[in-house]
Amino acid sequence: MGVLVGKKAPLFEADAVINGNEFVEKFSLEQFIGKKYVLFFFYPEDFTFVCPTEILAFQKRIEEFEKRDVVVVGCSVDSVHAHWTWLNTELKDGGIKGVKYPLVADNSKTIAENYDVLAGEYDYDEETDLSVFDGDPRAYRGLFLIDKQGVVRHQVVNDMPLGRSVDEAIRIIDALQFHEEHGEVCPADWKPGDDAMSETAESVAKYLASH
Repeated sequence: MGVLVGKKAPLFEADAVINGNEFVEKFSLEQFIGKKYVLFFFYPEDFTFVCPTEILAFQKRIEEFEKRDVVVVGCSVDSVHAHWTWLNTELKDGGIKGVKYPLVADNSKTIAENYDVLAGEYDYDEETDLSVFDGDPRAYRGLFLIDKQGVVRHQVVNDMPLGRSVDEAIRIIDALQFHEEHGEVCPADWKPGDDAMSETAESVAKYLASH
């Protein structure tokens, strides 16, 4: 599937932990269509090293997402019980206690596969007559901004050692919402308060001349 930008975000139903300690069955992004933007991100694995820095960084800025009408949702291939245990482990002990946004359990790896961030694939071994996994059965650090119509408007996928920027995620949200409100397009490194452009040669020339 590769690039999902401009396409409907793949929907799913899966177990999740919400509010840090509540188990939910059949959690779905569909509940937010028509109501909220969704920042849906994958991380490789619970109880690792780079992952908690990202997960906690999103939680620290959660009010900034909420005031932009954005729901943050995380996902990995771990079980819902692993999520719950990690969410209820103190930070000093390697946990992520205090994180309140949903963490989805993608045990089957189908969500990661549908978003094309699974670091491998299943294959059939004729000798053993078994299905085997070729690669690393975890997700890359994929991040998807989904608008209120359920369409992916931005995606970025990092390799596992490379943490993402929360600032950049917020900047992209601001740019999308500015474009939706004003109809103008946002040039390189645009942030709120900067000049934007209309989609005309004159507007681009004027912008470039003044910058």
